[in-house]
Amino acid sequence: TIAQMLREKGYNTAAFGKWHLAPAWETSPSGPFKRWPTGLGFEKFYGFLGGETDQFDPTLYEGTTPILRSGGDDYHLSEDLVDQAIRWMHVQHSVTPDKPFFMYLATGATHAPLQVPREWIERYQGQFNQGWDVMREEIFARQKKLGVIPADARLTPRPAELPAWDSMSKDEQRVASRLMETYAAFLAHTDAQVGRLVQALKDNGQYDNTLFFYIVGDNGSSAEGGLKGSINYMGALQGLQESTTTQLQRLDDIGNASTYAQYPAGWAWALTAPFQWVKQIASHLGGTRNPLVVTWPDRIEDHGGLRSQFSHVNDIAPTILAAVGLEMPETVDGVKQLPMDGSSMLPSFLDGAAPEHHTMQYFEVHGHRAIYNDGWMASARHDRLPWTVGLRRGPTPFEDDVWELYNLEEDYSQAHDLARENPAKLREMKALFNREAERVGILPLRSSLDSKTPMPSLAGQRNKFTYYPGAVGIPEGALNIPNRSWSLSAELSVPADHTAHGVIATMGGTAAGWSLYLDAQSRPVFEYKVFELGHIKLVGPKALAPGRQVLQVDFQYDGGGYAKGGQFTLRQAGNVLAEDRVSASPPAYFSIDETFDVGEDTGSPAGQYPSGAPQGYPFTGGKIQRVEIELQ
Repeated sequence: TIAQMLREKGYNTAAFGKWHLAPAWETSPSGPFKRWPTGLGFEKFYGFLGGETDQFDPTLYEGTTPILRSGGDDYHLSEDLVDQAIRWMHVQHSVTPDKPFFMYLATGATHAPLQVPREWIERYQGQFNQGWDVMREEIFARQKKLGVIPADARLTPRPAELPAWDSMSKDEQRVASRLMETYAAFLAHTDAQVGRLVQALKDNGQYDNTLFFYIVGDNGSSAEGGLKGSINYMGALQGLQESTTTQLQRLDDIGNASTYAQYPAGWAWALTAPFQWVKQIASHLGGTRNPLVVTWPDRIEDHGGLRSQFSHVNDIAPTILAAVGLEMPETVDGVKQLPMDGSSMLPSFLDGAAPEHHTMQYFEVHGHRAIYNDGWMASARHDRLPWTVGLRRGPTPFEDDVWELYNLEEDYSQAHDLARENPAKLREMKALFNREAERVGILPLRSSLDSKTPMPSLAGQRNKFTYYPGAVGIPEGALNIPNRSWSLSAELSVPADHTAHGVIATMGGTAAGWSLYLDAQSRPVFEYKVFELGHIKLVGPKALAPGRQVLQVDFQYDGGGYAKGGQFTLRQAGNVLAEDRVSASPPAYFSIDETFDVGEDTGSPAGQYPSGAPQGYPFTGGKIQRVEIELQ
């Protein structure tokens, strides 16, 4: 990795924030850790491993150890990450001022969930009532005025799959506007945190000689919130969409710690102007093209200049190597290295008229695919739309996909398909894609969730599991509980003074999940939340008696397909304490990065813990002997 290469050449290296490069079955406390940041060249890691995390109660790691966030009701992850980055940078510069550093900072923003302090949201109140159709035109006009797109660029039309703003009801528009206000606030808040990092570099005299890459975007804008947006998009993504009535009832909660929001797909399309489509649709530029801001005051003299040469994210590592005067090593730790696909952008930094350095690039996500070569681009969109990516369905044939052809030298936004006019060129480009796909190993193609090869799992073939105190940070996939019956048994030692309280076992978090705990009165409590579709709370009638006690939770799944409901029963030593039903359950997952924990809740709270409870509500005043889970 670039971090390993720079570390070996005397650089301090650190990664802060989102990682999302280790497979789920390698993210438990038992490792292996070779694909964690500290296993790939970073001396310091402070951040989260999943594709997203709660911004107010993130699932955090320091190195390879799960940790709780720092205290305080005013906590926000973006602020914390920048605080940590500045602190590391200051220490590094204080102790070894002549030693260079490499820092990778990836905030959770502005990826969902849209969560940001209320005062930031209020700044944007009413600014998006014009709707996404008008906003897209406004963005397009500003782009031309700023000169960041060619004067002859065309604005591509709204896809038929997306609703017009005027077709939405007034209530739907009201919710959609608030969601977009929250996104804008989230972006502005993020920019302010990056500004603090820049100021810290300036304050210690390092800014002018620091090469700074600021990539603004998440592939393309995300349409995963669905056609109407969601206040809990983890459910919407899996087909469990809340109603507009529910959204209106919680309108003022959007953006706070009790919601897990994402804006409607229409806003995503507006934000990718002038291109077609959105994130995941890697066949078109709306799903791949992002702004990149580069600063290096000591070397780049054209401050505020624009560059239009085709570049790709895989050009950044070669650019860094070229900037610091390093050659790509042939071997690392005795392992022969594959050649890098990217090439250095450095010539274009120093000369705006430098020739294009990156002449060919393939793209592919969930079967949506494209190939770029010398100004031409061939694109094939697969059938799965971003707001259905979490739904289970069978594979569809890639042979049915329609290829399009664009000349980007003359058609910046992919507005005019040349496939019928130039079939020979299209055949050439398709053949080139097939060769590249074979070379980089992405064949056979597959759609999301259409796994042709079973993924490894920590569970293996087991259906019985025993966990002990301190077993935290275990990925959901280690306990595959969706769409089946399951039971939990917890053996505890309880003192006579009724001081035992805290989390016994938990999975998931604020968006959805469950928690078994003892409340402040030492009563057993079991909570289960299904996104915005239901929440049950089973409470024992009195405190647990002193001595050895066994608590049990049984879930009897209704069956008959995915995401069905079932009956929960809370027992003590076999005696029923409480029971209730849920009408639905997650078809695939509670969350992207929350974990299964014993003895404390390491991420966002999966239960409504007592007021004033410490972060994570750790189990104290008694002892957890073991927690056993059996899958039916």
